[in-house]
Amino acid sequence: MREIILIIILHIGLFTFSQNKQLLYGFSEIPQALMQNPGGKVTNDWYVGVPLLSQIHVDLGTTGSTVYDVFSDDNIDFNDKLRTAVSSMNPNDFYTVNQQLEIFSGGVAVGNRFEKNEYLSFGLYQELDFMLYFPKDFATLALEGNKNNINQLFKANHLSGTADVLSVFHLGYNKKVNKKFTYGIRGKIYSSLANIHSTKNKGGFITTRGEDNYYDHEFDFGIAVQTSGIASLIDDDNVDVNDNIDTLKKRAFFGGNLGLGVDLGFTYQLNNQWSLDASVLDIGFISHTKDVENYVVNGEFTYSGVNPLFPEAEDGQTADDYWDTIEDDFEDTFIVDTTRTKYTTWRPVKFNASLNYAFGEKRSKTCSCIPDDTGYQNAVGLQLYGINRPKQPQLALTAYYYRRLFNGLRLKAAYTIDSYSFSNVGLGVSAHIWGANFYIMADNLLAYKNIYDAQHVSLQLGFNYIFKKK
Repeated sequence: MREIILIIILHIGLFTFSQNKQLLYGFSEIPQALMQNPGGKVTNDWYVGVPLLSQIHVDLGTTGSTVYDVFSDDNIDFNDKLRTAVSSMNPNDFYTVNQQLEIFSGGVAVGNRFEKNEYLSFGLYQELDFMLYFPKDFATLALEGNKNNINQLFKANHLSGTADVLSVFHLGYNKKVNKKFTYGIRGKIYSSLANIHSTKNKGGFITTRGEDNYYDHEFDFGIAVQTSGIASLIDDDNVDVNDNIDTLKKRAFFGGNLGLGVDLGFTYQLNNQWSLDASVLDIGFISHTKDVENYVVNGEFTYSGVNPLFPEAEDGQTADDYWDTIEDDFEDTFIVDTTRTKYTTWRPVKFNASLNYAFGEKRSKTCSCIPDDTGYQNAVGLQLYGINRPKQPQLALTAYYYRRLFNGLRLKAAYTIDSYSFSNVGLGVSAHIWGANFYIMADNLLAYKNIYDAQHVSLQLGFNYIFKKK
């Protein structure tokens, strides 16, 4: 049983996601690139995203052991592989989930009729954001037990994670000040459908030689799990699935726990070929005031076990009596306080910056001049990405090559070094057919030869209808 629990803990990473969209960042022909930098370049007069299809983003990854490490058919004993997997990981290894689905989106250029140098964009998207650090000490405890770990402290801060399901309504403003400088700002309203938050646990558990019994189990715990939007959904009196679905729909449209956020970004054209851009995303918070239920275990406890009297004794007890006694002792020892205290969570702030060089000029047919910076057919650059996490920031560095093949076809290839691997090669394609735009992007292509051994694979795609600038 404990092996099954441990496998679930280890390989929840099979369904995990990250938030870096390095292939989309700076891809100005795709309208959704403004979501990565509200101050990015705009190349259309207006666009509308196909509802529910304009952006679908899924991304799979784990920084620890893979499914293949444990389940591969290599004639190595399963238990040995499981022990190796646990021992190779550390408490800073993590699993992250970020899934996004754009409900609707659009944008339009505004300004005078001679030069529309301002741009408004808007939309609503659903997001699932999950972060879990690998509970190293408790995985070891589940695998080995405490008999072989006498006087070993199992730390409670190894239990750290957050999960949030939310919808985000946003309105963005982009301003091209002059040929060199463009800036942008995007306001966001968050509506949290459900949240679990537990990142500041402390204390731990230790087993020592006992006096009244063979072992003493000493607990010094300060564990808190905060939740919102969940208690009412799992209430025993609330078993109607349709009612729960209706509740979630209402929360998605400003009926949940609300919060505010902002994105900032800019692009600076250093000269005809060199440019610099950067953005900071999701500077914001969510205030959890509705359907709040928190669980707290706090204090010092010592448990010495139960001295069984076997059935053949005159006042003996059955095995069921023995376990009932242990259960009662634990319930008396570990009192879980349930509170309704309001709390606030901060969104994970994300940072992007890139330095870009364009080359391979395309000259005008009517003269020998270069019409503007869009005349370059190629670009290379470096992009730095970072996201704030409970224990430490998560970083990634990307080198990319961009190419315009035809009037309606664009390619972007990228090589990324991140927390998952040093061999992440990705490719993005954007195609325009009249006003229709379709894009698809995949990461870590080398891992597809053995998907079970991959630490990170990604896919994002979308459909838009675009009117380009003339």
